[in-house]
Amino acid sequence: MADPALSRAAVIVLDGVGIGYAPDAEAYGDAGADSLGHTSQAMGGLSLPNMGALGLGHLAEIAGVTPASHPSGAYGRLIERAAGKDSVSGHWELMGVTLTRAMPTYPDGFPADLVARFEAAIGRSTLGNVAASGVEIIQRLGAESMRTGKPILYTSADSVFQLAAHEEVIPVKRLYAMCEIARGLLTGEHAVGRVIARPFIGTPGAFTRTERRKDFALPPPAPTLLDRLAEAGYDVLGVGKIEDLFARRGLTESVHPGDNAGAMAAALERLARPFRGLLFVNLVDTDQVYGHRRDPRGYAASLGAFDAWLPGALALLGPRDALFITGDHGNDPTWRGTDHTREMAPLLVAGPNVKPVDLGVRQTFADVGATLAELFAIPPLDTGTSFAGELGLA
Repeated sequence: MADPALSRAAVIVLDGVGIGYAPDAEAYGDAGADSLGHTSQAMGGLSLPNMGALGLGHLAEIAGVTPASHPSGAYGRLIERAAGKDSVSGHWELMGVTLTRAMPTYPDGFPADLVARFEAAIGRSTLGNVAASGVEIIQRLGAESMRTGKPILYTSADSVFQLAAHEEVIPVKRLYAMCEIARGLLTGEHAVGRVIARPFIGTPGAFTRTERRKDFALPPPAPTLLDRLAEAGYDVLGVGKIEDLFARRGLTESVHPGDNAGAMAAALERLARPFRGLLFVNLVDTDQVYGHRRDPRGYAASLGAFDAWLPGALALLGPRDALFITGDHGNDPTWRGTDHTREMAPLLVAGPNVKPVDLGVRQTFADVGATLAELFAIPPLDTGTSFAGELGLA
């Protein structure tokens, strides 16, 4: 086997950051969605000089981000092949596992018999069982949940089973235990992508969700790049909700800060120390805090904070390191509703020896995993086409 071309790679996923609607977006009701483009228009332009220098302005019309005359990185766009538009399928596809069938969703709530089995298993009834915004349903049902001790059950357009409870009524560890029970029941035709614990605090009319959210993901149905790297003896470091999305599989180390500031600090700390392998980071705020709440101002500020952080990360890259920036789906903060949007993901690649090149429109997110597999000199993954040669690293 050839010597690996890279010693370290960092993959940074800007959660919910899309760069224009995907070719099949009409089937999802998302034709016309454009997270970056619409946010830039709503804000009268975005200030993203560091991503712009890597080539972001060459990918689409983004007000305030002009095409760099001499980009310092490689740039392209990724089309998601998997059905759906959620974080699980997006991250899995990036790491080489593409779902051929969408995970189940429940726009009318979960079946009565399933809910009855869950309630019997946890020893109490639930409230809700509807598709709803998490912020809205907590304000609507939070007081009743506190009075009765019943957790709030809800879902969204994604394949999720979410359970919310006030921390003073149902302690967080008990809420996690209830979600573990749900994860055990949600199999077969009801194998949702994630069960999510949503603890909240506060008083009626002023409830707020806490950072003690916890996701219980379905394990990937096949080995991912994370599994393959760990088996080959590499370090696989997860930052943010990576551990949740991959059911903690394939990681040799994991840390889960509650927001982007904590995750970016953790990523810098890991880049500043020696390791051999992959650093995989999810930055959730553009999705969880701003995209779903349709807040273009906050979304733009979060992008700006990441852009300001980026030079510090690039300065820590050695001659055999590379950094990949991408997304997992869209979440256009100007779009109707509160759900994800079916979009292409941006792709930027930087490093001391990365060739500045237009990578074009890649036909699957899995091209990222295929590229990393080649650069780390492990056997090819089941899906994806490597662009390691185009980067000048193969």
